[in-house]
Amino acid sequence: MGRQAAAGRRKDPVQFRESKMARHQSARTVRAPSQRALRVGEVIRHALAEILSRGEVRDEVLASHVVTVPEVRMSPDMRLATAYVIPLGGRDVGPVLEALERNQRFIKGEVARRINLRYAPDIRFRRDDTFEEASRIEALLRSEKVRRDLEGGRQDKDDRHDG
Repeated sequence: MGRQAAAGRRKDPVQFRESKMARHQSARTVRAPSQRALRVGEVIRHALAEILSRGEVRDEVLASHVVTVPEVRMSPDMRLATAYVIPLGGRDVGPVLEALERNQRFIKGEVARRINLRYAPDIRFRRDDTFEEASRIEALLRSEKVRRDLEGGRQDKDDRHDG
């Protein structure tokens, strides 16, 4: 009887594996970057900023723009670095990204010389939208509708404290 009762309680192996995978996958999507990934991303960001500010990349488009690198995010395995870049003033983003992609091999080699990692990560360049997002939020907060809601909230709070 003991074995039958234990067999009845056992989970189906396929069902058990799927539930375990689901937990593992959901944890992976929510997980924040490790301290090492943050540190390596910052080191790569500094190396990229130095390379671009000194004009070490021989490209007409990059020579005519000041490029800011506000953030570099590392993949969990440290093999891919995503560099978020924006030209000063936010103009000509497309040509600047194309120039960075054209010179990607040279930039990767220069970054590899400057950092001390077992493998130099591949670097991909993306447009940094944080300034635009901040401007959008700022405009929303200044809008008349939000101002009215805030004023209405203050009056409700005052009415509750008065009574």
